[in-house]
Amino acid sequence: MKLNEYQLKLINKQLMRLKKANYKKDFYRDKFKYSRLIKTQEDFEKLPFTDKNDLREAYPLGLQTVPDEEVVRIHSSSGTTGTPVIIPYTAQDVEDWTIMFKRCYEMAGVTDKDIIHITPGYGLWTAGIGFQSGAERLGAMSIPMGPGNTGKQLKMMIDLKSTVLCATSSYALLLAEEISKRDINDQIHLKKGIIGSERWGEKMRKRIANELGVELYDIYGLTEIYGPGIGISCEYESGMHLWDDYLYFEIIDPKTGEVLPDGEVGELVITTLKKEGAPLIRYRTHDLTRIIPGVCECGSKYPRIDILIGRTDDMVKVKGVNIFPSQIDNVLAKIDGASSEYQFMIDHLNERDICTLFVEVKTDFNKYELEREIQEQFKNDIGIKIQVKPVNIGDLPRNEKKSTRIFDNRY
Repeated sequence: MKLNEYQLKLINKQLMRLKKANYKKDFYRDKFKYSRLIKTQEDFEKLPFTDKNDLREAYPLGLQTVPDEEVVRIHSSSGTTGTPVIIPYTAQDVEDWTIMFKRCYEMAGVTDKDIIHITPGYGLWTAGIGFQSGAERLGAMSIPMGPGNTGKQLKMMIDLKSTVLCATSSYALLLAEEISKRDINDQIHLKKGIIGSERWGEKMRKRIANELGVELYDIYGLTEIYGPGIGISCEYESGMHLWDDYLYFEIIDPKTGEVLPDGEVGELVITTLKKEGAPLIRYRTHDLTRIIPGVCECGSKYPRIDILIGRTDDMVKVKGVNIFPSQIDNVLAKIDGASSEYQFMIDHLNERDICTLFVEVKTDFNKYELEREIQEQFKNDIGIKIQVKPVNIGDLPRNEKKSTRIFDNRY
């Protein structure tokens, strides 16, 4: 995907602002002090990357490029893997994000006649308020539940006749299982599910869609770049459309930083074209995907990336083999009796790595045969031998936010 004249103009405008920025720290001025006006694609690709570590070092407000009186909101990453990243928003940033989110709803066929049930968290996290702002701009009724209290969630869903569920895939699955357990499917009015915040496999997608009886749409975003709502899949389920009038996207080789051609899998890099409070140039997301060439069947002019296959920091190396959660998803997708839910444990015992896959299996299948089948499929597809421990559906923990599936206990 190449820069167009409109994007080039906005990037140069951003660079000029960043070189002059001196509000909290000299983060931008130091990073881009040698950068000149961008005239070509080659010029742009010489600009330095920005990484999450850069953002952590700028804590708390080193990313801020406007005076305090222009900042109307603060959002933050969770900080579970280190110092949290704090992102300031101007009123125009909030407006732009709301416009993008409204587009997401429209791409999913949601209208002002829908009732939107919002379960992602509110507060410093971007998710809940993003879903709500977009719904309000669309003119639809929104129910700002946030996560947890599943009983109350289901009561509101039934009584208010919610038609659209917004959730993480983990919580959507939990709700689907609870609806089935309580035998209240005939009281649920959901038609669509807009699911984001974590990568999820095809088997999990089918379970949620079938058990809730909904059409599913993948929504994409990250706190550093506005939040969820910078892209979404359409009815043809052929990747996620991204709003390239607000953002520019590249795919790079995670090891070399080389820009890859459209169609090749690599790490997604994002440049904000209009963001005022905390602009980012060539931000490495660590999300692995590819730009899908050509025009989508839906006719949208917006470019697409493929569904995320994982993150560079999700990968674990065992016995010389790189393993991503998406590979385990693909193994289980081939096994009829296996569920989408698993936990992959890596331990180091007696000077060697031991891998154990706990996987939920259906009760009408022979656990011993499934254990052998999964073990063989894992060896064939990924290349290492593992221990397989089949468990009953529902035995593995459920999460109201994101699920952790790989546990590396070697360190």
